[in-house]
Amino acid sequence: MTSSTHTLTVDQGTLDVTVDLQGRQGHPFLLLHGGGGPQTVTPFAGLLAEQRPARVFTPVHPGFDGTDRPDWLTDVTTLAQVYARLLDALDLRDVAVVGNSVGGWIAAELAALGSDRISSVTLVNAVGIDVPGHPIADAFSLTPVELSRLSFHDPSKFRFDPSTLSEAQRAVMAANRATLRVYSGTNAMADPALPDRLAKITHPTLVAWGASDQVVDADYGRAYAQAIPDAEFRLLQGTGHMPQTETPEQFLPVVWDFADTHATDRPRP
Repeated sequence: MTSSTHTLTVDQGTLDVTVDLQGRQGHPFLLLHGGGGPQTVTPFAGLLAEQRPARVFTPVHPGFDGTDRPDWLTDVTTLAQVYARLLDALDLRDVAVVGNSVGGWIAAELAALGSDRISSVTLVNAVGIDVPGHPIADAFSLTPVELSRLSFHDPSKFRFDPSTLSEAQRAVMAANRATLRVYSGTNAMADPALPDRLAKITHPTLVAWGASDQVVDADYGRAYAQAIPDAEFRLLQGTGHMPQTETPEQFLPVVWDFADTHATDRPRP
């Protein structure tokens, strides 16, 4: 894995974004992490790059893992604009965008911008909309242990013991949580205007959902897919809020096959 830092400029200002890259050749993926931080997607990025011809770019959302977040960067819509600039800076085309949880929300906003550098979008247990009767679990009122119980099909395999954390790790977790609170906005992980933007998405879109997710349930996911023209919905059995962590071997072909089907630069017969 290699890391690089890119200085990007949007209308609101200039900032640095750190990007990890795994894989040296093949289909480019932009993999967007959720509120748990980059470590929730880094192993999957490595697996994807190892098992498929893929280059997987994983940016660290500004403010996570000790990175700087400028005061003007306070919402997901602006962060999506930052990542549109990142694709320009990296000069990537035929990009498969994959985002989990709040990363899925960012991916949806990025798709709504209509970049011609993107060939497909996969939203994985994404947040960002309000679905009556299907509330998003309030991550900020839950302890990490409680949130873990809601996130996995089999929580026993992912037991979290806060007592094992160092002071430095505790500080990073607290900073990540504070950053997530900023990006989540005042509407509890949702933007009332997002459905209007979703309706304008023209990129091929897959909404993939862990059937056992208790953070955002499957009917929430179905509503997400219905909000995007021609989006596909795929229910993933035996997994929860983070399929890339809990069932990566099951999840990988789902991500790859959708991206490969809609690739624009692969050889055609």
